[in-house]
Amino acid sequence: MRNPLIFEYVVETFGCFVEIAVVILLLCCCFWKCLIASLTTAFLNLTLPGQHPNPEEVVQEVHRKVYASLARRQMLQGTQKYQDSSCLTGNPIDDCWECDPNWPNNRQSLADCAIGFGQYALGGKGGEYYIVTDSSNDDVVNPRPGTLRYAVIQTQPLWIVFPGNMLIKLSQELIFNSYKTLDGRGANVHCVGGGCITLQFISNVIIHNVHIHHCYPTGDANVHSSPTHYGYSTKSDGF
Repeated sequence: MRNPLIFEYVVETFGCFVEIAVVILLLCCCFWKCLIASLTTAFLNLTLPGQHPNPEEVVQEVHRKVYASLARRQMLQGTQKYQDSSCLTGNPIDDCWECDPNWPNNRQSLADCAIGFGQYALGGKGGEYYIVTDSSNDDVVNPRPGTLRYAVIQTQPLWIVFPGNMLIKLSQELIFNSYKTLDGRGANVHCVGGGCITLQFISNVIIHNVHIHHCYPTGDANVHSSPTHYGYSTKSDGF
């Protein structure tokens, strides 16, 4: 005959195992739910690092400043004040710096003129000036000091300027590092050719008054991307 005490003990023990299994299952579900939520948040933060909380306000502010610049120019057209001033362009960014007669000696104030989603970009503000004296681009692995390629791969902030008109013919993409300003004001600067400009995994870059055109795909070559590193670059259509 089956002992009822032993049977009750087995039933109680089995019931405890079931309760423990249910608790473990619930804990596992909570763990996986939290893990998935954290991974989702991390993924969104990774893919949208520059998202703005109020993008519509930024767009409206750009429209407002452009309209104000155009209206001011139209209002003064035909007047002596308009004839005496060459800074009323209808472009609020150009109005900002051209209306400063001392802008050649205060170039880095251009960083304060930006509007839109890039209005907080620093570029090379606070860094040294770098003068491009060599328009050549024949060595993309070991670029020479004085070339544009040598400047843009440096790690420190640089405000890059040109002493005169310049045509830079690129053979491979021009890979920028962060905190650089390409300031072509006062000169007629053109960058043409292979790959043109690549801005990837970086921030705070300002490019102003530089003509970039006639780009074509390049790649399958070693290209310097920092002062201490060059790597194999696959096909790129650049900027």
